[in-house]
Amino acid sequence: MAETDDHATTYKEFKEVVNMTASALEKHLASEASQSVGQKKDGGEATGHVEGRHIVAMLHKKKSELSDEDYRHMRKVIGYVHRHLKQGGPKDKDEVKDSPWRLSLMNWGHDPLKAA
Repeated sequence: MAETDDHATTYKEFKEVVNMTASALEKHLASEASQSVGQKKDGGEATGHVEGRHIVAMLHKKKSELSDEDYRHMRKVIGYVHRHLKQGGPKDKDEVKDSPWRLSLMNWGHDPLKAA
């Protein structure tokens, strides 16, 4: 598969899994709820929170400005979201809203409660 074909597929999949706008993701990342979830190294910023800031930066770029590194990162985001969705969240829909499962996904730009 040609590099541009790979980029086109990756871009399409990224836009499918990242269903939050840059501004919605920025607002979420600024919340205490966002910062309360995820794996933290040495008490620092959670991995998903760092990823969220990177995703925001990519969402602000024009497609023509995206680098090969951005596309590699998009594939990482796609993989994470798919794996996390397969784990499944709370069975009771009322419990999903404020669950660590949802908040973690939102750090990666995917809100499972948002209609596809």
